[in-house]
Amino acid sequence: MMDENIYKKQANRLTQGAKDIIGNQYELFLRLAEGRPLRVKAGFDPTAPDLHLGHTVLIHKLRQFQELGHHVLLLIGDFTAMIGDPTGKSETRKPLTKEETVRNAATYTSQVFKILDAKKTEVVFNSEWMERLTSSDMISLASKYTVARMLEREDFSKRHKEGRPIAIHEFLYPLIQGYDSVVLKADVELGGTDQLFNLLVGRELQREYGQAPQIVITMPLLEGTDGVRKMSKSYGNYVGIAEPASEIYGKVMSISDGLMLRWYWLLSNATGERIEAIKAGAVHPKKAKEELAFELAERFSSKADAEAAAEGFRALFARKETPADVEEFKVSAIGPAMGLASIIKAAGLAKSTSDAMRLIEQGGVKVNGERVTDPKAQVASGKDKAFLLQAGKRFFKKITFG
Repeated sequence: MMDENIYKKQANRLTQGAKDIIGNQYELFLRLAEGRPLRVKAGFDPTAPDLHLGHTVLIHKLRQFQELGHHVLLLIGDFTAMIGDPTGKSETRKPLTKEETVRNAATYTSQVFKILDAKKTEVVFNSEWMERLTSSDMISLASKYTVARMLEREDFSKRHKEGRPIAIHEFLYPLIQGYDSVVLKADVELGGTDQLFNLLVGRELQREYGQAPQIVITMPLLEGTDGVRKMSKSYGNYVGIAEPASEIYGKVMSISDGLMLRWYWLLSNATGERIEAIKAGAVHPKKAKEELAFELAERFSSKADAEAAAEGFRALFARKETPADVEEFKVSAIGPAMGLASIIKAAGLAKSTSDAMRLIEQGGVKVNGERVTDPKAQVASGKDKAFLLQAGKRFFKKITFG
């Protein structure tokens, strides 16, 4: 009875925050009760060079399995990345080159070990087995699934009904992702909610190959700092795990109280009881947010860096004053007025003009203390002009013109 209670608690912890559990929590309990390390798989296509907090929802869940003694399989989909995941796409996406996948994969594997224990993680690349498959092997694999089943997938179905093309190689993507589970003999596969179809293909293929079907656990997509859209670099609402601790801390402190609870469930090591206490108001929201910001800054940097970030944030914003030592940035004046977005980009407060425009639209920019929301706003320029620029809650620059 003691062991049964332990495994039930483990199953509850491992499914905390999950959206879908296919094979259900009881089946997970039964696998845990076998008393052996489960083979737990999560796949990442190296489609971009850096990871953000949205990616870490799955990695954090992998860490929980790892802490309970299970065998984590971090799958880098270098082969599938060259096909291109059709999930959620309204048209055929451009595949990556081999060189791009190799370059991005190197960054992924260095960043994930900010969360996972490198000594307890098996990193595998699906090109290892996919490049060895013969044409006959691929035909045999393709025979395991029907076109009708593929068209049950929402994005394929929608494109088919609207008469938009679906390339044959796109059907191969879920097949190969599923075949990865066969090769790795996965007991559990983790993925985002948008990957549910692909993960279920893995269950079906495992049955076809005489294996017990994997338990599928999907995690919700993490909303970005704006609290509306999923976290993405293209939306400018992301927190990069390679960013300095001060950046991570400050960005977490900028989110809403409601979004903070969501991030607690998906990113924090806090217990369910602690999170419920925060939700019930037993913990002041500011204190709770400081704890979350510190936890994430420490996880991706160090305790010393997190402490410095917290102290710096308190010194700068506790009194709600503009810092006395605002850095001056000189802009080359072009005409009597200049676009605010281009100045923000030039001052290094956004990576691109489009990012700067999104920041303005989201209400994150002030000029001389006044909020600006028009992405096409212009400011007067000239040698006798200057203004205080604030981007977000933490970044100030005194803009002068030369």
